[in-house]
Amino acid sequence: MKALVFDCDGVLADTEREGHLPAFNQTFRELGVPVQWSDGEYARLVRIGGGKERMRSLLTPEFVAANDYPAADDGQAELLATWHRRKTEIYTDLVAKGRLPARPGVARLAAEADAAGWALAVASTSAEPSVRAVLEHAVPGALASRFTVLAGDVVAHKKPAPDIYLLALERLGLDPDDVVVVEDSGGGLRAALAAGLRTVVTVSAYTGDDDFTGASLVVASLGEPGAPADVLADPLGLGADGVVTIGTLEAILAAPRPPLPESKETP
Repeated sequence: MKALVFDCDGVLADTEREGHLPAFNQTFRELGVPVQWSDGEYARLVRIGGGKERMRSLLTPEFVAANDYPAADDGQAELLATWHRRKTEIYTDLVAKGRLPARPGVARLAAEADAAGWALAVASTSAEPSVRAVLEHAVPGALASRFTVLAGDVVAHKKPAPDIYLLALERLGLDPDDVVVVEDSGGGLRAALAAGLRTVVTVSAYTGDDDFTGASLVVASLGEPGAPADVLADPLGLGADGVVTIGTLEAILAAPRPPLPESKETP
């Protein structure tokens, strides 16, 4: 058994700019939080894994005092849960309305892997309802039902920590040498590499300047026959033609496992 594991945001769909950012800002407006994140601000915030964690970055002592928010940890946790619950509702409604189409090649590659007998999974720091909503719009329903979904707060430490990928290996019952990950960010790549996993990177809206050292392949998207994607880095010399296929994944697994990355602080 082998497995193909997708990240969600930026991989299944380019969700951050057209989905998560407007959902955060609508939540803030509705709940009277005196914040509207600009595109530039959000480009920095996406380096923080998890929606609640991004919201938590607002709760500086000064912001809390100025807006009479709870200072105690349990009160802040309840506040963040309320904010994040509403944000997830808004986001999943955007997905249901078809505002966030799948990225090129996702459904095709998932179908190829499934036909070849590979297991399929999603490993994401986003809330599980958000992840399932995107998955069910990115691939056909019958195929979506065969994915193992690991999301949200199922691990103590979110990306770039490797916890979510270590859990995926445990749930799938597989060795790292039998798994290929598709990620879109430097933080996600570091999480996969730290779990010993070979990784294809599909660059997304906010990740073009990330460090992708250690990726087995870096492409603009997974590509489609007749519409190949730009190949941005091919360190294994795969001769990638801009359409990532099950054959590409097999070749990646046949190559040596990449070295573990040096420890880095998340920007």
